[in-house]
Amino acid sequence: MKLTKRKFSANKLQGIAKILKTIAHPVKLEILEVLETEEPLDVSTICNRIGAECEISMMSHHLAKMKDNGIVVSEKKGKQVFYRIADRKVLQIFDCMEKCDWFD
Repeated sequence: MKLTKRKFSANKLQGIAKILKTIAHPVKLEILEVLETEEPLDVSTICNRIGAECEISMMSHHLAKMKDNGIVVSEKKGKQVFYRIADRKVLQIFDCMEKCDWFD
């Protein structure tokens, strides 16, 4: 395998690190997977899509962190808050992981 030498600016590296740090949790990756195919969704619906061990309070915490770092955006409708992916380019991380045989 031929390695490609990359040279990123300090600002770009900081931006990449911020995104990776923000989504570096299995539940946050699951949130992105859920929102990839269906959005906008409220916290309860996202939790239901993820599974039985999902806690609304923890899901809200994850979504708040993702929102604070620009991964998701929210819209309030009545008492409910609906979330969607801010920039779908972030989903390319899944393409990278699929291509990498390191995770097999």
